[in-house]
Amino acid sequence: MNIELRQLRYFLAVAEEMHFGRAATKLHMTQPPLSQAIQALELTIGAQLFIRTTRSIALTAAGSALIPEAKKILQQTKALPQLVQRAASGEVGNLSLAFISIADYSILPPFLRQFRHHHKEVRIELREATSNVQLELLEKSEVDAGLLIPPIPPKLSAILNYQKVLSEPLILAVPEAYSTRKNAQVLSTYADLALIIFPRKIAPSLHDSILACFRAAGLTPAIAQEAIQMQTIIGLVSAGMGIALVPQSVSNLIRPGVVYYTMPSLKVRVEIGIAWRKENSSPVLKSFLDLLKN
Repeated sequence: MNIELRQLRYFLAVAEEMHFGRAATKLHMTQPPLSQAIQALELTIGAQLFIRTTRSIALTAAGSALIPEAKKILQQTKALPQLVQRAASGEVGNLSLAFISIADYSILPPFLRQFRHHHKEVRIELREATSNVQLELLEKSEVDAGLLIPPIPPKLSAILNYQKVLSEPLILAVPEAYSTRKNAQVLSTYADLALIIFPRKIAPSLHDSILACFRAAGLTPAIAQEAIQMQTIIGLVSAGMGIALVPQSVSNLIRPGVVYYTMPSLKVRVEIGIAWRKENSSPVLKSFLDLLKN
């Protein structure tokens, strides 16, 4: 079945005027080609749309049923150019974004609020994942972008772009029972406590940076537990399992039994950035990246 849009316009004009002559005048055409177009439409549909007599015409049941559908199709067609333009400008579409748990306490909420304010019709699919998993998802094109901790492995640098978004200092999370010690902002004060840390295979740069802080203080911490979720790490601190060095934004995660201390002597900073495939030309992704840049 191949129905032309002009046939639907002709049909609606005849249905509104209930007269071929007046409909032809309205369409700025003569009556014979209008009648031929309606007959061709009826042939394509396989049903008579009008009952014709020498003096009048009337809609058949098929004709009455076609009216709302024809109007809908023509309205959608009229709106199509604007829809395409909006899609091309990133106002509508889809965005699949992976993120590490740390981002949930810092950059993700404000950026999502601002992006959704300006792009209400963009469907955002969020996927929490560790940095190493995000790199796999990006390699397979299963997400548009990922908020992660660098570095980008050399084997992926040829296909991925990376942009720094945030850099923040490390702070110390301490079980409340040990928070009354003197020199609370000195790492060696807690030399007897075990360390809770991200596994190296999950976030090698963060893992190494944390251990470097202890080495700089002349300490070799005993690692009590490894956890891949920041909520879990802070939960273990709350349970008295040990201490943890975490990005400053994690202090937004309030847990009973946990005290956070800034550590002026620590010079290490944690970087979070966004990675995406170089070949990804999505206008929605471009809009999101522009927001991060600004």
